[in-house]
Amino acid sequence: MEGALNPAAPGAPGQMPGQMPGHTPGHTPGQMPGQMPGQPQAQPPGPLAGVRIVSLAEQYPGPYATLLMADLGAEVVLVERPAGGDPARQFPPFHAALNRNKRSVTLDLKTDEGRERLRALIAQADVLLEGFRPGTMTRLGFGYEQVQAINPRLVYVSISGFGQTGPYKDRPAHDISYQAIAGLMFQRARNGNAAQPDDLAIGDLSSGMFAALGTVSALYERARTGLGRHIDVSMTDGLVSWMSVMLGPVMNGQPLADIGAEPAYGIFRCADGRLLTLSIAHEDWFWSPLCELLGMPDAAALGRDQRVARAPELQARVAGALAAQPRDRWAAPLDAAGIPWGPVNDLDEVARDPHFQARGLFRDVPQAGGGSLRHVAQPLVFSGTHPGPVRGVPALGEGNADCFGIPGGPAGASTDLR
Repeated sequence: MEGALNPAAPGAPGQMPGQMPGHTPGHTPGQMPGQMPGQPQAQPPGPLAGVRIVSLAEQYPGPYATLLMADLGAEVVLVERPAGGDPARQFPPFHAALNRNKRSVTLDLKTDEGRERLRALIAQADVLLEGFRPGTMTRLGFGYEQVQAINPRLVYVSISGFGQTGPYKDRPAHDISYQAIAGLMFQRARNGNAAQPDDLAIGDLSSGMFAALGTVSALYERARTGLGRHIDVSMTDGLVSWMSVMLGPVMNGQPLADIGAEPAYGIFRCADGRLLTLSIAHEDWFWSPLCELLGMPDAAALGRDQRVARAPELQARVAGALAAQPRDRWAAPLDAAGIPWGPVNDLDEVARDPHFQARGLFRDVPQAGGGSLRHVAQPLVFSGTHPGPVRGVPALGEGNADCFGIPGGPAGASTDLR
């Protein structure tokens, strides 16, 4: 789309699509659009350069979706509550990890002025992303049909726990409940194990990825039709999709594939107490060299069915052999033998891992107030180029002056849109 996001000021001559007004005066020769003065030279524009996204989504799913698209070159403007902003800001490291590389404005959508300013942003945007309960945006005057009248080319993305329709659409929940309903905990349903699941919010992250996929799909379609779409992203539906290889057999009266029955598919403890994984699923060509390495030549010729039949015995032998040496002593011989394996890393070990560093997954991004923070870049590499963050974490409302000609920073009463 043409022009700047400031509804009161047209784009200046030579202004790049997606560049915020007010940034040009600080632009220096050779500086990439969106690069802050004093930053290192940014990478070339990403594949989504020129795409403008206005996001009202908070917490985790929407911010993760816009993180991916911002790293890929899209301009993302966060519309936040005037007092406090996204509730995730009360956890600064969490918020920073999801919201670097974006801009922030504050609007009170319960006021006429706030709604008018949002309409002006929507009129010049390619994508509107929201994460409220179904019906909230319509009550505020920004449902899909209402927004179509403002900008028929707009791609409108709604992320919610259970989708915009269905008997659960108004039910509140968080990630653990989405996982439970979608069947990710089916083994616990069978054995009654009530232990807490792992900390990763799988429903939040999967819905963010589906939202990003839906957005770029609708933008591609818009290139043909000239019209936007309403994308209904259900966090629970996404998890059900991820369960396809388990739900499909159940729905068709077929047995589940039990890859985990293999004796060398699991987590094992080494002599130093550290853990490693082996991931031999059904491959005889991995099992045989493992047996030679671990001093089990008598078992090297066993096929999958034989291994599964003797799984408890063979797994105990594998575990006993691995327990004889510290984990670091296993890395070279396992690699040399071509065995699929991996260390069970703590978070600081992931951050130091030389493979991820060589892949360019971690970036030092300068902050507006000085210093820098290290962030995880989106993981896709495009013909050798790895797009990632080029700007830091926005202060609440720091884009107000650029977008609306008003001072930035927190102001006014809290706006509860839930």
